[in-house]
Amino acid sequence: MFIDQVKIYVKAGDGGDGCVSFRREKYVPRGGPDGGDGGKGGDVFLEASPQLSTLIDLRYQQHYMVKHAENGSGQNSTGKNSPDLVIPVPVGTTVRDAQTNEPIADLTEVGQRVLIVRGGRGGRGNSHFKSPTRQAPRIAEPGQKGEERWLQLELKLLADVGLVGLPNAGKSTLISVISAARPKIADYPFTTLEPNLGVVTWGGTRNQEYHFTVADIPGLIEGAHEGKGLGIQFLKHIERTLLLLHLVDVSEIGSEDPIHDFEVVRAELASYSQSLAEKPFMVAATKIDVAGNGEKKERLRRYCKQKKISFFEISAATGKGIKPLIRTLGNQVELLRKKRADTPTAEGELLP
Repeated sequence: MFIDQVKIYVKAGDGGDGCVSFRREKYVPRGGPDGGDGGKGGDVFLEASPQLSTLIDLRYQQHYMVKHAENGSGQNSTGKNSPDLVIPVPVGTTVRDAQTNEPIADLTEVGQRVLIVRGGRGGRGNSHFKSPTRQAPRIAEPGQKGEERWLQLELKLLADVGLVGLPNAGKSTLISVISAARPKIADYPFTTLEPNLGVVTWGGTRNQEYHFTVADIPGLIEGAHEGKGLGIQFLKHIERTLLLLHLVDVSEIGSEDPIHDFEVVRAELASYSQSLAEKPFMVAATKIDVAGNGEKKERLRRYCKQKKISFFEISAATGKGIKPLIRTLGNQVELLRKKRADTPTAEGELLP
């Protein structure tokens, strides 16, 4: 089951209480205070793990609490700290405060760890309160409470290229041909019910190959931003992409107006996010092996030429046009990666 949004409660450990104690030693008639400090409460961290691909584990365990640290004891013995808690999450998880919606972290790299809530400090024992005028203090500090908060976690896939289009435009077939991904493929709408991710090898040598990742999301229909079809909730999984590839069905059994199909998807992207609509994109006419007289394909090609949009003709079933498309996508991804690397990001700012 693909789960990409959960709400969890986290509480760090409380600090241990300080101790009130006095020395009781033979031949030491005036033994002083020797109460130890309480231990520190454990912190809670989130860590990006490559072993996870969804947030399903956190859906079924929503409360995470660190146990209380030990109290101090006599002979100036400090209580034992409670251990930290590390919660693994998939790479690409964004974290927000559930109450304020304030962004906390964006875990985009394997092994990246972020402190979510701090454990409480241990209280001081009475040995800290001795003074020339107070030889036998009978006071000690209680441990501080650990921080707690509700978190909203959302998974956004990390991909270089996002495939978009109407249902049955050929997205799943294409990703299955160019990568090792094996999404469900059938001849009815909304075959894809959850995002799929594939890795494409497009060049290089045996020692150094060039790769880019592709995300295939469920198809959009007109009115998706109003909840029609599967809605637009899956568009968050292509928010991080560098490049979009619009797939438009130009087959005989497809829509009569491929230009309208393309513009519908563009409008839905803009309704979701203007930044998503402004991403670089290309257009690929799909299913050209069953395009009949090719009139639909030509109309779409002329439209793209007029709008100065990069245009490709492909057939995932026969492989026609696939290699030039992959090569162009790979080169564009490399250029956009370099551009992103050269663009400084403000400290603490979430990447797009």
